[in-house]
Amino acid sequence: MHTGRLARCLLLMFGLTLLAAAPSPAAENRPNIVFILIDDLGWSDIGCYGNTFVETPHIDRLAGQGVRFTDFYAAGAVCSPTRASIQSGQYQARFGITDFIPGHWRPFEKLIVPEVTRQLPFEIVTPAEALSTVGYRTGYFGKWHLGDRNHNPDRQGYETMVVTGGRHFAPRFRTTPKVDVEDGEYLADFLTDQTVAFIEENRDEPFFVFLSHYAVHIPLEAKAQTVAKYEDKPKPETGINNPTYAAMIEHVDESVGRIMAKLDELDLAENTLLVFTSDNGGLRQTYTGTGEIVTSNAPLRGEKGELYEGGIRVPLIVRWPGVTPAGTVCDEPTISIDFWPTFAEAAGAELSQHQTIDGLSLLPVLRDPQASLDRQAIYFHYPHYHHNRPAGAIRAGDWKLIEYFEDGSVELFNLEEDISESRNVAGQYPDRAESLKRQLAQWRESVDARMPKPNPKHDPERADEWWSRRTGKPRAR
Repeated sequence: MHTGRLARCLLLMFGLTLLAAAPSPAAENRPNIVFILIDDLGWSDIGCYGNTFVETPHIDRLAGQGVRFTDFYAAGAVCSPTRASIQSGQYQARFGITDFIPGHWRPFEKLIVPEVTRQLPFEIVTPAEALSTVGYRTGYFGKWHLGDRNHNPDRQGYETMVVTGGRHFAPRFRTTPKVDVEDGEYLADFLTDQTVAFIEENRDEPFFVFLSHYAVHIPLEAKAQTVAKYEDKPKPETGINNPTYAAMIEHVDESVGRIMAKLDELDLAENTLLVFTSDNGGLRQTYTGTGEIVTSNAPLRGEKGELYEGGIRVPLIVRWPGVTPAGTVCDEPTISIDFWPTFAEAAGAELSQHQTIDGLSLLPVLRDPQASLDRQAIYFHYPHYHHNRPAGAIRAGDWKLIEYFEDGSVELFNLEEDISESRNVAGQYPDRAESLKRQLAQWRESVDARMPKPNPKHDPERADEWWSRRTGKPRAR
């Protein structure tokens, strides 16, 4: 069935009718929307966020032309949860994609963690489905990680797609549908080619294109010439400064530069909302504690797979000429569930009451980066073992509380005074800690979040064994 007809049938099946909103000033000339998602890019990995080793001139130029967010969060500490939040506009705890799909677990730990929903539910209305109702052409290129082939982007409103998996050089990456790729081609270049071609083909009507890079995810693989440049480059005294990782970031930067150049060439840049962000914080080292050390998120604490800032606070840059003041900075706490309502408002599309949208439109802070959003708090739910213990978190204003599910213990931080989360002040402010813990519990109840349970097979001597959900067997270290 044609993807457009399929999307319409699904909407009717679940009673999720999308309505076109009355045109707003922002939507009279509907902007194109280009969304660039990087995999595992850390908050401090690029130049405009303070990195002095990696060269990211195009991303830095993008920041100089738009708004750079300092306190933006991925809704998940790993990939699938954040990707689900972007496609749904909801906290992913509502439908159980709380770990990467299919997840893994430690069968002898203190807690039995909840199983992960293995695909984005069809009843979820994606941004592509919403925008298609107001005339947008839609495309998706790259990593999906929200289900098997029967749940690919073309089943969720994306008319054109090439989904990729595998590694970073052909022939070690695969494509769906099958595309002939020359051996040795770098995946980031291939995905950029696909995206540029989509922009060319749809230049005469509004389009929404989602470029989902696999870089900078391990395994660390980059072009030899670029790696050699960073091997020879003097290293700053601080940071990890891995030459291959730096080269991968530069390849991503080149991709952003090519997209910007194509928009300029086609005279589309002035009417394009361009978004650049990451799906979770940077990876220092694999969760097994083996392998190469990749990066550091300093001054943030922690890494991918945990709820410290280093695992969830990520770069966000948005450029929309005529709307975003150039070269500005926004420190309002924002989160990836906010993209859905932002795109809907920008395009003049509106979801009916049948789908809850947890996010808030970013239009107020895009127009005025010093504005505030009317939101009490943002929430995180990661009930899985990964780089840390199962936990939840809440950020309300400058205050952040992390609750660990094994024993109910909490950590409280004032991020304004302690961005590195080095001082747990729960003992100094017990009333505030208790209030935030109660608020977090109320939120979990409101979204019907799945919780871990005590494990009757807990074995301290085997607690650090990792098992695969896919194979049902122990994972090799």
